Formats: sequence, structure tokens, C-alpha cells
Amino acid sequence: MTNALWARAHTNIALIKYWGKKDAELMLPANDSLSLTLADFYTETRVTFGGAATDTLRLDDHTLTGPALAKAVKVVDQVRSLAHIQSAALIESYNHVPTAAGLASSASGMAALAGAAAKAAGLTLDHRQLSRLARRGSGSATRSIDGGFVRWFAGHDDDSSFAMPVAAAPELLANIRVVAVVFSDQPKSIGSTDGMARTAATSSYFAAWTERADEDLTLLLPALRQGDFRAVGTIAEGNALAMHAATLAARPPFTYFLPSTLALIQQVGQLREHTGIPVFATVDAGPNVKLLTLSPYVTQLQTWLQTQFPTAQVTITQAGPEMSYHQTRKEENTHA
Repeated sequence: MTNALWARAHTNIALIKYWGKKDAELMLPANDSLSLTLADFYTETRVTFGGAATDTLRLDDHTLTGPALAKAVKVVDQVRSLAHIQSAALIESYNHVPTAAGLASSASGMAALAGAAAKAAGLTLDHRQLSRLARRGSGSATRSIDGGFVRWFAGHDDDSSFAMPVAAAPELLANIRVVAVVFSDQPKSIGSTDGMARTAATSSYFAAWTERADEDLTLLLPALRQGDFRAVGTIAEGNALAMHAATLAARPPFTYFLPSTLALIQQVGQLREHTGIPVFATVDAGPNVKLLTLSPYVTQLQTWLQTQFPTAQVTITQAGPEMSYHQTRKEENTHA
């Protein structure tokens, strides 16, 4: 085994959503998805095998047990199996994500864990292998190994479900911005795992949703290559709304939207129509909205948001890098 390094992996935002599993044990999704890795929000993790008597997870200097530890151990167990070791693991992790920013850290957390554990065990894994490993902890973590735009291939078994970078016009990658607009940091009434399961099992729109996701991805790939931001935004916005339509058709129906969520989506459409500002909305499993726009329009958009939604928390970021390794971690800007 080698000296433990800190692995740094970034969060991502899905433009083509992952919503529904066809294999819960292997975390195989019902459809391919595509995301953008984000620059300013990341997790740093170090794993030390033999560093504790039993598997131990410390997040932002707090020891976690229960489901959080169990999820991490799923990834570590895979590493131990590959490396033929039995030592307990000490997992030290720090989230560099603003409190209540609406940018979930599970993707960056499990991706960083996969990279750190593999390094600590002396394994040499390529990005495809690491994405498969990260998937065992969190589906969306599959897409946080690489930077920029990333496609997660749904696959049909453990070997075929992995993520790879997607080609995009350099100007688009340099200028795209994500504006997170947070209305609530309260726990969701139904978690993502349960929400996916209910939608897949009971929604009359679920089959249509997965078909729509495949069609949207087919349209999105050339738009990325051509740098057609308006096409990218239109596809991403429609895909998010289609996902949420499927939850409304579940039995019993449910939604993650708050009145402010819907109000912002509607007003973004009006802003785009009346001013020509290229801005589009996407929403994950929660009430908070992520706006996609281009760098020249960020200031104008911030001013508009302050006027229309003065109590919302607004955070801005851009395309982020692939996972990296470091001898020390960044202690500044750590959010407990």
C-alpha cells in the first residue's frame, strides 16, 4: 500500500437527468445521463488502511455512523476486494460546498472516496474503472471523476455502466455558468432513492420519461460539440420538467417544487422571451433551481434575481476539472 493522498472531486449538475434504477444493488440507472462538473464545489478525502480499529468515517471533523458509514463502506469493500487486503479504513473527508447551496455533495463525496481508497490500497485504476467504483456509493458520483461535460452510460451490468467525458466546443465550456438559486435547505419530504423507486414502480409516465431522456441526449451531444448554448439550455430545461412530470404521475403523486420553484421557472421563460437573455432552468430532486447561462449575462441575471427573489441564496459557478490528488488539503473555505 502507498502513502495516503487527498483526492479532490467536484460536484456535478445533470443536464440529462438520472431518475430511476434498473438495478438497485449495482446502482444501474434506467437511462444514460449527462452532467457538467462544477468548479467551486468539491470534496477532499483521504483514506488510511490500518488507521483505525474498525471502519471509521469522519466528515468535517465529525464521526458519522449508520447509513452514511454503510454507504462509504460499500465503496471501500470493493477496493479491499480488488487489492486483496482486509485492513479497516479511516476515512477523513471535508466538503467545500457552501451551506445550503443546493449543490449536493454526495457525488463529489463518493467520487473522492473512490479515488482516495484506490490510491491508499496501491491500485492503479483508470477513470472508467474509478467511475464504476464511485457508482457503488452514489449513482451521480459516477460523473464526478471527470471534468467538463460527462456522460454516464447506463449499461446492463457492472462493467458496462460507467462515465466518460463528452466533447464540447471550447468556447461553450469556458463561458457556461451555473447559477444556483436556493429557496429552502430543509430535508425533502421524500428522498431521492425513495422518489426514484416510487416513480419507476408506479408512474404512468416513467416509460415515456426514459424514452424522452434518450431522445434528449441524442439531441444534446451535437449541440455541445457545436457550442449551441441555446439548444443546450432548451434541451436541459425540457428534460428537467419531464422528470418532474413523471413524479406527478406517480401513485401517490409527489413533487419537489415549492411555489417559488415554479414561479422562477415561469419567470425565467418570460425573461428569456422578453429580453433575449440566454438563461434556462433545471431542477433536481429538490425545490432549488439551477440556472444555466453564459458569462456575459451573469451580472444582469444577479441583479434581476435580487429584485424578483430577494430572499433566495444565489451562488455562481462554472465548469470544473477532473479529480486530482494532493499531499495536503485546502483548509481554507472548508464548510462544516
